[in-house]
Amino acid sequence: MGFPTIRPRRLRASPELRALVRETHLSPGDFVYPMFFNAALDAPRPIRTMPGIDQLPLSAAREQAKAIKARGIGSVILFGLPKTKDDRGSSGLDPSGPVPVAIAEMKSAVPELVVMADVCVDEYTDHGHCGILKKRAGGSRADDWEVDNDATIAVLAEIGVLFAKAGADVVAPSDMMDGRVAAMRTALDAEGFANTSILSYAVKYASAFYGPFREAADCAPKFGDRAGYQMDPANAREALREAALDEAEGADMLMVKPALSYLDIIKDVRAHSRLPLGAYNVSGEYAMLHAAADRGMIDRDRAIMEVLTSIRRAGADFILTYHALAAAELLGG
Repeated sequence: MGFPTIRPRRLRASPELRALVRETHLSPGDFVYPMFFNAALDAPRPIRTMPGIDQLPLSAAREQAKAIKARGIGSVILFGLPKTKDDRGSSGLDPSGPVPVAIAEMKSAVPELVVMADVCVDEYTDHGHCGILKKRAGGSRADDWEVDNDATIAVLAEIGVLFAKAGADVVAPSDMMDGRVAAMRTALDAEGFANTSILSYAVKYASAFYGPFREAADCAPKFGDRAGYQMDPANAREALREAALDEAEGADMLMVKPALSYLDIIKDVRAHSRLPLGAYNVSGEYAMLHAAADRGMIDRDRAIMEVLTSIRRAGADFILTYHALAAAELLGG
């Protein structure tokens, strides 16, 4: 007696059958929508390299929160563009700065919206680096500088507390300094914010795909690069070490950034950690898809859903993505 005919195609025969056996699912609640608030604006300003994404005035925060919630998206992450910058990112500590004000406005308008706040000094420093800089010992040249890790994490902890006071549900250190999660957790607990969660950018690579974001947040480094503190794209085992360190320091959630070139890293971190895991579908990934779609090379909507599904399939529990509004609409949100 021969073997029966094996035909996997039987389960692809109709849309309903394909939906029934689908392994990976997306919903609007899986998305975190990144937003840029500019303290100097009175009206939205389109971001040239990110079609459909704007820098927003603070006056738009309340209505934006309502519109996002109406699409079924439950989470946002906020970035701020201050009116002034200096070499230490002092405006990041201003209670009247763009992120604290936007947090308070959005939480007032939609209390159940999960408001996350990115914590880094690059948006607030005039040099654009993610840390406080100092001269190397004995250095005499203009490029003899380095990031002062410990001075930076002290400032980051202060910013995290400031955002928690404004009402942030989650603070998200994105700087890649050593020890910043422990410093932030200690500071939050000491100030009575034991219930404020930390989403750590635990695995953040020195990627070429951040270009449009640096225009959006006005934070491109004025000299040098970030390879001295962000991860080498060639390294995979290091990602597991970074994730384990941040988990041990008290992170509540972990993130891998970028997403598409690092699906293997998402899968590896998922296999080694029980914490909720996010992945950041970054600005360059967003811009590439739109550029190809605008030229008729790909179907925009199908590509959005395929990209986001691949990130979830790799193991991400949630996705930070500029496609959030479009994807929610495609999903019926």
